[in-house]
Amino acid sequence: MTAVGVNALEAGYSAVPVLFDLNLQVPSGLFLAVLGTSGSGKTTLLRALAGFIKPTSGSITFGDTVVAGPSSWVPPERRRVGIVPQEGALFPHLDVFGNVAFGLRGQPRIEERVAEVLELVGLGGRAMSRPQELSGGQMQRVALARALAPRPDVVLLDEPFSALDAGLRQRVRHEVRSLLSSLGTTSILVTHDQEEALSIADRVAIVRHGQIVQDDTPSRLYEAPADLETARFIGAVVELPATRIDDSTVMSALGLTEVDISGAPVRDGVLTLRPEQLVIVDEQRVGSAARPEGATGRVHAASYHGHDTVITVTLDTGEHVDVRIPGPVPSIAGDRVRILATGRGRLYPTPLAHGQ
Repeated sequence: MTAVGVNALEAGYSAVPVLFDLNLQVPSGLFLAVLGTSGSGKTTLLRALAGFIKPTSGSITFGDTVVAGPSSWVPPERRRVGIVPQEGALFPHLDVFGNVAFGLRGQPRIEERVAEVLELVGLGGRAMSRPQELSGGQMQRVALARALAPRPDVVLLDEPFSALDAGLRQRVRHEVRSLLSSLGTTSILVTHDQEEALSIADRVAIVRHGQIVQDDTPSRLYEAPADLETARFIGAVVELPATRIDDSTVMSALGLTEVDISGAPVRDGVLTLRPEQLVIVDEQRVGSAARPEGATGRVHAASYHGHDTVITVTLDTGEHVDVRIPGPVPSIAGDRVRILATGRGRLYPTPLAHGQ
């Protein structure tokens, strides 16, 4: 197994930098997801790790070996890296065996190794099949087998599930994650899909404007984003203007709410909560005298997602908040309700207006 280290990395294209002083440490055997929007630099990072581009400064280490640095450069074919690209990228003129064996040329016992990795990915009987005879999920497993065949120290996955439909995507990505975990392979997945990153990675690194802004466990990343922009990027978020009362309490349209303070100490800021942290209580049953805390409003809309429903409520103070509850709900559009906050929110500094 091999740890990966990225130190003060700067890299880009045609002298235009994309990554700036980027630092990242991936322990041996860990499955890391690199998450970011288009243009954030996540694909450039993957290409630098693979050896497809040379950094202009900084270094990359695999274990004790410096594969890229001021006085070191290991070409891609000698880095012992397996790459699983988008949509599999199989050679259409080769059968499954030929695709998997492609990176094994000149090595002994090729047939035995191909058979071994095809069994690993559940395609033991498809060695003679052509790519066009395979389903999308099978093609991705062939691409994984091809990446694993040379026994790489590190596996890089470049949004490999993006072309699959939703149901298949979920199944295949968990199959791939389980296999890589069982092999103890150090794996780095590049994706723009938050759900994908949170559901299968040991750790998630957020890339923004060419730098890592947070590198944390999925639960910590979701529950304690480093800043407001990260909170907005990772899942749905409810935002309300708030005034700090003390070190752990703020006042907002929802009344008094316990919070963790994020960033510089502020008096006025933005309270964030996840939609599942809000609870709807029937205003007619509870009554404002019985439960004065929280906020009242009227249900504006409900969006059913199968596993849950997101209910949008317009508060009497004018703010709109989303509340996530499990399963379907009866039609409640127009109903008067009271919203209560549960758990702890986060207080962030108010973002500066554009141009400030």
